[in-house]
Amino acid sequence: MLGVALSMTIKLKPELETLIKRDVQRGPYRSVEEFVESAVSMLHEQEEWLAQNRAEIAEKIEEGYNAAQQGELMDGGQLRARMEERKQAWMAEQHRE
Repeated sequence: MLGVALSMTIKLKPELETLIKRDVQRGPYRSVEEFVESAVSMLHEQEEWLAQNRAEIAEKIEEGYNAAQQGELMDGGQLRARMEERKQAWMAEQHRE
């Protein structure tokens, strides 16, 4: 259904409404609607990635748990470096698509 606009009323806690208004005032968003569209799109992309990678995530958690049980843990610096590498690789892949 291209070109069909849906209308939805959403009730937010006052604290969230305040945060959104602040972000609209200081950010690149022209309206609350634009902010919400951006937020929903980002959340959707995150949820989609999690769904697509659920098995790999579970496998990595299991590997980490097993390593911890055997006393083979990484220190925080190693972990942060590895996560940054993976993040950069993922971001590069997203830009190619």
